[in-house]
Amino acid sequence: MGKISAVIIIMLFTLSSHSALAQWHKKSFKVMGTLAHVEFWLDDSVPQATADKLILAVEQEMQRIDKTMSPYIATSELSAINRDAATKPVIISKELFDLLTDAHNVAVLTHGMFDITYASIGYQYDYRKHQKPDQTAINNALKAINYQAVTLDKSSSSVRFTHADVKIDLGGIAKGHAVKNCIAILKEAGIEHALISAGGDTTLLGDRIGRPWFVGIKHPRAEDKTAVQLPLSNESISTSGDYERYFIEDGIRYHHIINPKTGDSARNVVSVSIIGKNPTYVDALSTAIFVMGLQQGMALINELPEYEAIIIDNQQTLHVSTGLQQD
Repeated sequence: MGKISAVIIIMLFTLSSHSALAQWHKKSFKVMGTLAHVEFWLDDSVPQATADKLILAVEQEMQRIDKTMSPYIATSELSAINRDAATKPVIISKELFDLLTDAHNVAVLTHGMFDITYASIGYQYDYRKHQKPDQTAINNALKAINYQAVTLDKSSSSVRFTHADVKIDLGGIAKGHAVKNCIAILKEAGIEHALISAGGDTTLLGDRIGRPWFVGIKHPRAEDKTAVQLPLSNESISTSGDYERYFIEDGIRYHHIINPKTGDSARNVVSVSIIGKNPTYVDALSTAIFVMGLQQGMALINELPEYEAIIIDNQQTLHVSTGLQQD
């Protein structure tokens, strides 16, 4: 349920007279298993040290969330859950409890097509080594893939699994949460024009000084091309695709977006981008809609007026939700 690195297309243009009084500050860095980027506009009267501190704050926040929510870090809260929640309630931070609640709400909304317990089989895939579980292992794991097996107790801020073999992974929602937190850091500092991205999750604060930001959605079958460029301001966008972590065996593509109902890679479409205001939900919905496929996924998005979708099907045909269609 990881995310694909969205290609951020910054259109070149002549800046207004404000260019002499302000400048862009930016940095790219690796975190959460992907490439992150921060960029914001700051008046020249503000010391460079202030911009440096803001960039550092963003980087440290993403690193903090990674240390909390990575299943690959033994000391993370998520690892503690996976280790102990099948035998006893595990008390967790309010932040993680709230994110697990968001994950549950999206699971309900999508009838289980977004399900963090997909990790009960997901950990048996190794895309670098071209390894996948056999059908017997998948069949056994399917009994543990059920978001309802994750029990949340708000009174004690604890989580428990009702099945011994349940494991969870927040790869389909944690980056959106991280981007959301980092944009909040910049807003609180008075920044009005900014971009934060982590892999395929991007949030835009304001516009790019009188013009929209242009975000490109990667072409799913052409490494250096974009399928479409979108002018966006004050929006979040998340892209899920089958082309980042995958291998092909006997003509079949095995990739990291797992269908919770089958334990196998979802193959109804090749790319889904969701646009909306809430980075956390946009992140989770792009995964869910990918699993649901074109008809079912687009039907759901068209019932949610606060979200829009761009879906590329297996024939590489682009489809857009009702709100993006031109008259």
